[in-house]
Amino acid sequence: MMIVSLKTALTKGCAKSLLTASFSRCHPALRYSAGAALPKLRSELSKQLEEIEAAGTFKHERVITSKQSNLIYVKGRDDPVLNFCANNYLGLSSHPEVVQAGIDSLKSHASGMSSVRFICGTNDQHIELEQLIAQFHDRDDSILYASCFDANAGIFEALLHQDDAIFSDELNHASIIDGIRLCKAHKYRYKHSDMSDLEEKLKDNHSKHPDNRRLIVTDGVFSMDGNVCKLREICDLADEYNALTLIDECHATGFFGKTGRGTEEFLDQCGRVTVINSTLGKALGGAAGGYTTGPQELVTLLRQKSRPYLFSNALPPPVVGAAIKVFQLLMNESSYANIVYENTTKFRTEMTKAGFTVAGSPEHPICPVMLGDEKLAHTFADRMLDEGIYVIGFSFPVVPMNKARIRVQISACHSTQDIDRAISAFVKIGRELNVIQ
Repeated sequence: MMIVSLKTALTKGCAKSLLTASFSRCHPALRYSAGAALPKLRSELSKQLEEIEAAGTFKHERVITSKQSNLIYVKGRDDPVLNFCANNYLGLSSHPEVVQAGIDSLKSHASGMSSVRFICGTNDQHIELEQLIAQFHDRDDSILYASCFDANAGIFEALLHQDDAIFSDELNHASIIDGIRLCKAHKYRYKHSDMSDLEEKLKDNHSKHPDNRRLIVTDGVFSMDGNVCKLREICDLADEYNALTLIDECHATGFFGKTGRGTEEFLDQCGRVTVINSTLGKALGGAAGGYTTGPQELVTLLRQKSRPYLFSNALPPPVVGAAIKVFQLLMNESSYANIVYENTTKFRTEMTKAGFTVAGSPEHPICPVMLGDEKLAHTFADRMLDEGIYVIGFSFPVVPMNKARIRVQISACHSTQDIDRAISAFVKIGRELNVIQ
């Protein structure tokens, strides 16, 4: 009866009133008949949330009411604020040509594919974008995912078997950690950027299983600290112990290295890494999507076996169209990365002179201003917002206990005046909270 009525309503264009009437009858019962276990769960979770709040580590979400850019509007404020905490490293999230490309794809290819890739979810723009990604990284081929989290979740299980081994830096991103958990290979976690520890583990595995597959996995740039992996040493060890390599380049692709080719280019190791995973959701337009790029045979295997690829809808055409335009911009103009570098150098130099401890690689736009105390970090961030600067305090469990910080992220869209204003606010609040003299 309901199916027939719904079909009739859709035909007559009155589905909304029918669905509203249907939900008004059944929704209250569905909402409040969740079983006898719910009250106990509510009580336990409420207590857990109170503990998080008391520890000063509760993460409140501020609501942005404008486009993502250097200058944004935040709910509850009439005046705009400067944004220094976005992954919008190149300022392309609101670039007019990128936005228009998304609009054009929406008009030509509609809002979505309503399918996974292998059924009827692959369009011509998906193929074009995958070819551009491979060309940008100088690899054979690439494969798109809904996010880089999915790219990391989908590769290890497909690539490694139970007798193989994976070697992962202890500070790798959560998506790498979760992806590794899904595979059956022997798992080794080496101390952060400790090449002696990595070699010891490689040597142990190689002596026992010389012919099995080995994979070393690392972030190219570690997102919480802004420090760069020791890629040259990792690749040397991989050659010595017959291992493959994979780097997550989410915080490097597009803006790190002379032309934005990432950690490989920055460390003069181009072409040495077996597999690169990265994202479209940060510097490359900031919308969504991730990818794996590498050997043709591996990419083809992932299309057959990678579960997040096989069981997730294809990337929406507007996202794909915008990403195509981003790669076209980057491949035709290499100045973006240099602007990021110049802005980063200015911020780091002047903040250090003011007395702040700024962690991470001197060349990288992730600039963690170290504060230590969790509550101090969140208080500092709130006070910065009062000064018109949008930054966020990071605390446990996102970073280790007692290593709270404000992670400042520099963008090509920041002007010199923007950076000066942010530094002035840091100095003012830093003195008021006794962080600096």
